[in-house]
Amino acid sequence: MKAIIQNNYGLPDVLELKEIKKPVIQDNEVLVRARAAALHAGDYFCLQGKPFMTRMIVGFPKPKNYIPGFDIAGEVEEVGVNVTRFQPGDQVFGACNGGCAEFVCAKENNLAEKPSNLSFEQAAAIPTSALAALHGLRNAGKVQPGQKVLINGASGGVGTFAVQIAKALGAEVTGVCSTRNVDLIKSIGADFVIDYTKEDFTKTGKHYDLILDNVASRSFSAYKRVLNSKGVIIPNSGHAGIGYVIKAMVRSIFRRQQGRPYLSMPNQKDMLILKELAESGKLAPVVDKTYMLSNTAEAMAYLGEGHARGKVVITVETKE
Repeated sequence: MKAIIQNNYGLPDVLELKEIKKPVIQDNEVLVRARAAALHAGDYFCLQGKPFMTRMIVGFPKPKNYIPGFDIAGEVEEVGVNVTRFQPGDQVFGACNGGCAEFVCAKENNLAEKPSNLSFEQAAAIPTSALAALHGLRNAGKVQPGQKVLINGASGGVGTFAVQIAKALGAEVTGVCSTRNVDLIKSIGADFVIDYTKEDFTKTGKHYDLILDNVASRSFSAYKRVLNSKGVIIPNSGHAGIGYVIKAMVRSIFRRQQGRPYLSMPNQKDMLILKELAESGKLAPVVDKTYMLSNTAEAMAYLGEGHARGKVVITVETKE
């Protein structure tokens, strides 16, 4: 099978398309013929080996035949002996390791049936980013109907999902983005949009019950001005630096206005919730650009520029 291989840290040109052996599933795994894979910030961190702790996952002192990509959508090719939910031919989406390949192994609990109204490319865009938004808002933030929620960095992969999920949870949503993304954020359901190039949301006089921060563009003291007395800051740790996350943790212990760092892990129960939201029309993936598998290095370079609107997706060429 064809796969994107990384044998060094650095710029996207270290990625190579190679022919390798098809993976072998374990008893609780599913072999998926990938039709699409999505990239996100974590993939770029792994490419660079920064922060250093990523090298403990990708490979130390350098990676060996590492395949990037954590999110896929495709068709079940084979199931392990302990797998009960899926069978060959089922269309699925979910989280895995080594997504930029023609075939991938995924744990049964990390997959769900693909939303019937979405393409493979749209479905692949969902897992990691949408789960990060769901877990930040629902689990860490405990968003309630009628609360005022601000999404800082609303036009990115997590941000576009966060705007829609916050609306689905019944919140009044304000999105913060650049001028070129204002219409996009309005179109996916934000009640208010602040163009950060024209207005500083920490100086508007409006207060919020929750801020989901995807870009760490303001200090905690600045956020304090716009939080209600029991308001919370939820740093998306996939984008904020480790120092920022530690500050959030300290504030959660000693301050009334809390920072709540969180860890988002894939699970089938929440994947099914996202599937239901998508099929009900409450969650529509925003796909900025799609690239063929052979052009994954180009896709990674675009992702690294930091200006993607929504998700960057790989269409996987397959042998029929």
